Amino acid sequence: MSDVDHERDLSTADKLRKRTEVNESLFWVLLTVNRWALVAVLAACVFTAFVLFGVFKPVLLRSMMETSDMVETVFSGLVGAIITSTTLVVSINQLVLSQEIGSLGTQRERMDTTMDFYQNTDELFGTTTPADPPTFLEKLLETSTERATALREAVAGNENETLRSKVDEYVEDLHENAETATEELDDADFGDFTVVSPALDFNYAQKMHDIRHLGEQHEEDLSKEERTAFREMLEAVTMFGPVREYIKVLYMQWALVKLSRAILYASIPALVVSGGMVVFVDPTTFPGTLFGLETMLWVVSAAFAVAVTPFLVFASYVLRLATLAKQTLTVGPLVLS
Repeated sequence: MSDVDHERDLSTADKLRKRTEVNESLFWVLLTVNRWALVAVLAACVFTAFVLFGVFKPVLLRSMMETSDMVETVFSGLVGAIITSTTLVVSINQLVLSQEIGSLGTQRERMDTTMDFYQNTDELFGTTTPADPPTFLEKLLETSTERATALREAVAGNENETLRSKVDEYVEDLHENAETATEELDDADFGDFTVVSPALDFNYAQKMHDIRHLGEQHEEDLSKEERTAFREMLEAVTMFGPVREYIKVLYMQWALVKLSRAILYASIPALVVSGGMVVFVDPTTFPGTLFGLETMLWVVSAAFAVAVTPFLVFASYVLRLATLAKQTLTVGPLVLS
C-alpha cells in the first residue's frame, strides 16, 4: 500500500463536470444545454458563416448564379441527402426495437431478473421500491446517507483516531454529494436529462473504492459491529451502480426515439426549402439589397441553414449520448475520470 494512497483526500467534487478534464463551458454544451437550443445556435452559425463568405467574396452571388448552376447543384445534393436521412431514422428505430423484441421466454427472463433486483432493493430500503426513477434514485441517496451516519456512529468509540477522522471525512463528503444530487432530482421528469445528470454527479464508484480501502486498511481495529456497518455502507453505494446504469440505458433508448422523431420533423421543412431552391429560384427571383447586402445572399444563406438542420439535430443528440457513454463506461469501483 503506497503512502500516497494512505494519505489520499477522501473528499471529491459534487459535480461530474468538476471531476473531468473537460472545460466546464464545453461540458455544459455537450450534456446540459437543451438540444433544440443547441440546434438553433448551430444553424445560426451556419447562416452567419454563409453570409460572411458572401460578404468577403469579390463576385456577387447573383452574378455567379448567372454563369453557373452552383447553387442548384448544392441544393440538389441536399435534397438527396435529406431523403437518405430517413434511412438513418429507420436504423435508429431498429436499434431501439431490437432491445424490446423477443420471445415470451426472453421477456419472462427479463421480468424475473428485474423482480429479483427489486427484492434486493426492497430489503435495502425496508419498504417497497419506488416505481418512479427520480424517486428511486432519491431513496438510494437517502439510504446511503443514513448508512453513512450509522457508520460514523458505529466507529465513534473506536480508539483509532485516524480511522475516526477518515470515516468522518468520508461521511461528510458523501452527505454533501448526496445532498447536491437530491436537490437536482427535485421536480425531475424521466425522459429529460435532469434525471440522469444527478445520477452522474453522485460519485458512487469513488465512494465504493474508499469504503473498501478504509475497511481493509483498518480491519484489525474493527469490532464485529463496526465491520457490519462498513459492509452495509458498501452495500448501499454498490446498489447505486446498476440502478444508475439501468436508468441511463432507458434514457438513451428514450433519447434515440426522440432523435428519430426530431430528424423527421426537421427533414420536412428542409426538403421543401431545398426543393424550392432547385425548382423556383433563379438569378432574378430575389433582386435588390437588404441591409446593404444583396437579397439573394440572405435567401441562399437562410435556405442552406434550414437544409442542414436534420444533420445539426443528429449532431446535437449524438454529442450528448457519446459524452454520456464515455463518462459511464464502467460499473463498479473503477474510476476513469
